[in-house]
Amino acid sequence: MPPINLYSDTQTRPSAGMRAAIAAAEVGDEQRGLDPTTLALQERVADLLGHEAGLFLPSGTMCNEIALRLHARPGGDEVLLDRTAHPVNSEAGGPAQLAGLMVRVLDGSRGVFTGLQLEAAVRPAANRYMPRSRLVCVEQTSNLGGGTVWPLSAVRDVLEVAARHGLRTHMDGARLMNAVVASGVAASDFTGGFDSAWLDFTKGLGAPVGAVLVGSRELIAEAWRWKQMLGGAFRQSGIVAAGCLYALDHNVERLAIDHSNASVLAHGLAGLPGVDLDPASVQTNIVMFAVDDAPGLVARLADRVEVQAFDRHRVRAVTHLDVSRDEVERALSAFAEELG
Repeated sequence: MPPINLYSDTQTRPSAGMRAAIAAAEVGDEQRGLDPTTLALQERVADLLGHEAGLFLPSGTMCNEIALRLHARPGGDEVLLDRTAHPVNSEAGGPAQLAGLMVRVLDGSRGVFTGLQLEAAVRPAANRYMPRSRLVCVEQTSNLGGGTVWPLSAVRDVLEVAARHGLRTHMDGARLMNAVVASGVAASDFTGGFDSAWLDFTKGLGAPVGAVLVGSRELIAEAWRWKQMLGGAFRQSGIVAAGCLYALDHNVERLAIDHSNASVLAHGLAGLPGVDLDPASVQTNIVMFAVDDAPGLVARLADRVEVQAFDRHRVRAVTHLDVSRDEVERALSAFAEELG
């Protein structure tokens, strides 16, 4: 029997229905604006997120890196984001290499910082010795924060401070729809006030490829240049865009099942010896917990349950559409065998 895969929600595989939609996709040359399925996806996501236009890209990392380059200038501009944010930890130094940006990290709570923290971090505009504060980024939900949902009030506080200081704003929407389902807040309410945002399809939504960056028509026209430059342009991209459209139709509301399974997993883990975890902190589909020897636990479980060790003590387990409640219970039994 293969191990239960709680490694990440990126591990999902296209369902039979998604594969059928992919096989039936109407396609054309994306670079000439002739792929109808991609055009439909871009328009739908732009509307969903409350923006004028969208651009289909291979990955969320490319969405982030293009947005950073569009909003700030190399050679002294600075992006402000939480210390746990994806561009800081998981994009191979891309903000420095691709956008030439200084990175200023804020020490938020589980990946969520406040307007007051942002206010305190913004550089004095007239000081020629310092980098220029230019851009602020928010990650919804916070991955390394344990799937924490940015409350709408916190988002609005950050946007208000950014507007007062003339900062550009960007939302990393890798797990945006998890936040929408968990909070009941519309996606456009979370993203509409940002200069750019994006939605990923390869995590809880279950598609194999793709994300859509949204913004003004002018910003997306410029984003196209960077998509071309970075090798992200497609030809018959409707083949993969169709999977993303299927995900929007079939895999959004069911994210609540993943959240419920994560809660069951968290409550079970919290009762095991040597586990440091507050189950109430688990808001979506990510369960982060601490043990004495995270790499050792992960290695001992590898033939039964796949999870990630993020450092010496922290382990991450992620529920998704390819993991059932029964598999969560079986995973808990395996954890109990090792920790009990």
